[in-house]
Amino acid sequence: MHNLHNCSLTAKNRGDKSPSVVDIRTVPGPFIFSMCKGIANTAMNAKIQEQIIRLKEENNAVILAHNYQLPEVQDIADFTGDSLELAREGARVPQQLVVFCGVHFMAETCAIFSPDKTVLLPDETSGCPMADMATGESLAALKAQHPGAVVVCYVNSTAEVKAQSDVCCTSAHAVDIIRRIEPGRPIIFVPDKYLGGYVSQLTGREMIYWEGACPIHATLRPAHVEAARAAHPGAPIFVHPESPLTVSALADEVLSTGQMCTRARQSDASTIVIGTELGLLHRLRKENPDKTFVPLSDDLVCPNMKRNTLPKVLHALTTLTPVIRVEETLARQAAHAIQTMFADGVIRPRNADAQPAQ
Repeated sequence: MHNLHNCSLTAKNRGDKSPSVVDIRTVPGPFIFSMCKGIANTAMNAKIQEQIIRLKEENNAVILAHNYQLPEVQDIADFTGDSLELAREGARVPQQLVVFCGVHFMAETCAIFSPDKTVLLPDETSGCPMADMATGESLAALKAQHPGAVVVCYVNSTAEVKAQSDVCCTSAHAVDIIRRIEPGRPIIFVPDKYLGGYVSQLTGREMIYWEGACPIHATLRPAHVEAARAAHPGAPIFVHPESPLTVSALADEVLSTGQMCTRARQSDASTIVIGTELGLLHRLRKENPDKTFVPLSDDLVCPNMKRNTLPKVLHALTTLTPVIRVEETLARQAAHAIQTMFADGVIRPRNADAQPAQ
């Protein structure tokens, strides 16, 4: 157990006179407390990580972590990526137990991809505010007002919303999906109005937008971009398409999290400004230790993404709870929208009786 006394002895007895060594007797009390607390937390995390690895092997489990998760959770994961990438990975691997470190709709999507596997979400309360802005019932009402429309559902949505949709899309492939929709067909885009607006600009297709948005990305303003350019001249600025259109218009590239990781590896820039949730910076720095990554805003923190902690991952593996299940009929309907995303050909409403395109 680390305490203030032990920290003092360690510093005093080393006899190291290099500038990197600090005589703790000269350090202010609050800083000492913080430093010792950090040492204790590091030791505790290491112990929990060992237990997690042991239980993962005993339970034949795989751990998946979204790019926005806490750094220590990303570090114990077998795979790190975006929500759809992880859901597909969960279906591909042989393990029958999947510990999904993300938010609720992501674990739902994983369960839809792997109906015969057990999917655990370490913190069942880790929801997504944007996904919760749309419900199956409210979407059905909007569809009734626009008969014959194709409903495009961002993958960041609940299973019941996917079940009411004709096709899903990711932030990386939304443009391709919209271009596949039958010409003249009305389009309802749910739930992110900013992603929908960005895709509309690139495709020229008008859409009926759901009034939803990620409350974290929505805090970005043009002033953030202007300040970043002034502070880091020449550094490319990457922003996520969930950002307001006024911000996307000023960025050098508008990219999904996966695309940011790819472009960061390819870029010759030594410094890159990142406009998305801060959790992605951990992965970017690990994969590109020779580059500097700067957040576009220090406020881009999703509290729900940080709910899955190491103790909760350990608890999930110990108790095999909480289990995320999607009712069979609902899962089948939601899977249709996901499968249509991966299929080829023109996209039309799934309802054969829908009105023809204009």
